[in-house]
Amino acid sequence: MTFQIPWQSFLGGMLLGLSAVILMLFIGRTAGISGIINGVIKQEKQELGWKIAFLVGMVLSVFILSPLGVTLPPISEQNIGIVLIAGLLVGFGTRLGNGCTSGHGIVGMGRFSKRSIYATCVFMMSAIIVVFIRRLLGSL
Repeated sequence: MTFQIPWQSFLGGMLLGLSAVILMLFIGRTAGISGIINGVIKQEKQELGWKIAFLVGMVLSVFILSPLGVTLPPISEQNIGIVLIAGLLVGFGTRLGNGCTSGHGIVGMGRFSKRSIYATCVFMMSAIIVVFIRRLLGSL
């Protein structure tokens, strides 16, 4: 098991928060990724431009920051199925929870939204339970 350097995690969190603040200050919108993707899929004409720009910026950020040693976690062919299933479950959860961790956890918690605080607590408890079960099963 490897752990990221704490400063990289700190910087990543700062950049997420900064992007949410900039988006809110300049165009008055929240940086909830599931809502942004949903708007692009539904092709909401009046807001399509900034949503596509936001998503393109997210993808390009990996390439822009790669000279600084920032990389994505490796995905082998053996676990691609698990990654796909996990992605579908996350998508289902964001629809069920009316938002994702970025919308609720970063923006909603920053605005002291009760709904977002509850949603983030549920996200975190679910993650803790899944990791506990996964480690328990892995040690058997």
